[in-house]
Amino acid sequence: MKAHVLSAIALMIAGTVGSNIALATEPAKAVSASSVLLSGIDAKHNDVAVRAQDDFFRHVNGSWLKNTEIPSDKPSAGAFMDLREATIPRLHAIIEGLAKAKNKPGTDAQKIGDMYASFMDTAHIDSLGLKPVQTEFAKVDALTDKKQVPGLIAWLNRASIGAPYEFQVHQDNKDSTKYVLDIGQSGLGLPDRDYYLNNDDAKLKEFRTKYLAHIEKMLGMAGDKEAAKHAADILAFETELAKVQWTKVELRDPVKAYNKIELSKLDALTPGYDWNAYLSDLGVKGKIDYLIISQPSYLAGFSKLLQETSLDNLKTYFKWHVLRSAAGQLPKNFSEESFAFNSTTLRGIPEQEARWKRGVRLADSALGESLGKMYVAKYFPPENKAKMEKLVGNLLLAFKQSVDTLDWMSPATKKEAQAKLATFMPKIGYPNKWRDYSGLTITKGDAVGNLRNARIYAAQFELNKLGKPVDRDEWGMTPQTVNAYYNPELNEIVFPAAILQPPFFNAKADDAVNYGGIGAVIGHEISHGFDDQGAQYDGLGNLRDWWTKEDHEKFAAKTAVLVKQYGAFSPIPGYNVNGELTLGENIADNSGLAIAYKAYKLSLGGKPAPVIGGLTGDQRFFMGFAQVWRGKMREASMIVQLKTDPHSPGEIRANGTLRNIPGFYDAYKLKEGDKMYLAPSERVSIW
Repeated sequence: MKAHVLSAIALMIAGTVGSNIALATEPAKAVSASSVLLSGIDAKHNDVAVRAQDDFFRHVNGSWLKNTEIPSDKPSAGAFMDLREATIPRLHAIIEGLAKAKNKPGTDAQKIGDMYASFMDTAHIDSLGLKPVQTEFAKVDALTDKKQVPGLIAWLNRASIGAPYEFQVHQDNKDSTKYVLDIGQSGLGLPDRDYYLNNDDAKLKEFRTKYLAHIEKMLGMAGDKEAAKHAADILAFETELAKVQWTKVELRDPVKAYNKIELSKLDALTPGYDWNAYLSDLGVKGKIDYLIISQPSYLAGFSKLLQETSLDNLKTYFKWHVLRSAAGQLPKNFSEESFAFNSTTLRGIPEQEARWKRGVRLADSALGESLGKMYVAKYFPPENKAKMEKLVGNLLLAFKQSVDTLDWMSPATKKEAQAKLATFMPKIGYPNKWRDYSGLTITKGDAVGNLRNARIYAAQFELNKLGKPVDRDEWGMTPQTVNAYYNPELNEIVFPAAILQPPFFNAKADDAVNYGGIGAVIGHEISHGFDDQGAQYDGLGNLRDWWTKEDHEKFAAKTAVLVKQYGAFSPIPGYNVNGELTLGENIADNSGLAIAYKAYKLSLGGKPAPVIGGLTGDQRFFMGFAQVWRGKMREASMIVQLKTDPHSPGEIRANGTLRNIPGFYDAYKLKEGDKMYLAPSERVSIW
């Protein structure tokens, strides 16, 4: 529910974990340093035949790229994915133990164990057939009037089943002391509106054709005698939704998306639509007196489309989303067909992940903090948190000093920036308090019911916040998540335990690689507070313009160069990076690395850095950054990323960022004519 505000370091694709590549770093021969220091650089992955000055990403990761195959059950492989994959067996051992134990009913142990065991009991799942979703189909079939649609959508939203719009609960962007209900566009079965509307792209047109065939096949297996007609009706309806949806770039504007509307005035936006019924069935009527409508024009368009669409077609659309949302918990033919389209066709993944891994992810998604508590106790040493706290402190200090030296920012705006920086709230490793899952019911033998209960519990957890004080201790990721994020509404930077491992963080390595790895991650998240989106929030988490007009103009001029730089990258022929969509992440990458480099210099205390394995401290710093982005991705998955994700591909995040960092030029003696070289006038330095 918190995707509305989180700016994470890495894209989040379910199952994007890599091959079993060793994560331990090798001790290097010290030239002028103690032999106990590790370089932290995986030299075996380097390709010395590629000049650092021409392609630094391949110089650092080239051997790995040549020798690594993407696992047949994954869309990609790489550093992030390796750690995600390494975490799964650890969670599996915990879950298997719980599943086999005799746990007291109602305990988290019982719920985790039974949720996993229910998913793994394929014989029972197959014996039930479609019986688990018949009650849900009946809810849709019970529609006799379009006036009942709002109530149905409320139920779909609570169960996280696809519907034309969805809700989020988060802090009011203009009053961060309270929670608000936010309604936003949704309801598509393909990854983005472009998949429906772009008629010039042969690949996207092919995806549409295959989506139509997929719907028809799924409906046919469910007993629909008019599957072909209904599939066409569903695609036509979703296409009309896509036409009125905002683009991914438009969705990045928090001011444009803040539309506060009193409940009494909703009818003017969507004439005749019964919001009272929706709010009543959602369980929030009487608790709120206004909504935030993220995309008013979309809701107006949906309202018009609702009037123009027959009740039978609406029921067909809703039943399709009920079916597709439960496919993974249904008999083998449904789960395999769902995988064949959503993973093989859309993302190029040829083989489905082992069921036990899917079971682990399912239990983790339902009771993540309970599992996280067990994970932390076993796998997260206290000294990692202590060292991380020191790193974060140094990065914040470096950012503070950097703000004071900016030549493009006025004193008034600098003062505001420092005030915001002073209120940053770091969270490291795990929450101070753990989530209570006592309201969640899990029953052994009911795979679909458990999935629904878990999602309804999660939705209710969010809805229960309305009218209550803001919980500043809450986390938006679990400790076992290999990622990190910035939340502008709480002005917090969060680093889960699982990312605090090599190649991001090595407690036994010299500082250089840690500042280049996790230091750049820390800097990235801090920088999100000052990217083109985050800079619109103040230190209290409120949307407030604290910039002078001149500073806005200078900032926009710098970011326009970044848009152009990244928009020129084409990781797949015919598919360029969207410089506007990825702008916030590109700002954070460039600023984060620049700040991490300054923090590394501060950490030396004026002393020279040791030379380890023939590499200077600066060289190890930049290599540490590049090896974090080690990775490769299937073409279809890359298209999904380019169309939907605000992050640039890893190779571009490495090379594209380094070209703007002066210290990189000094460390590797870059000169005009080198392929990594940018003229000083073309380099972008923001923070």
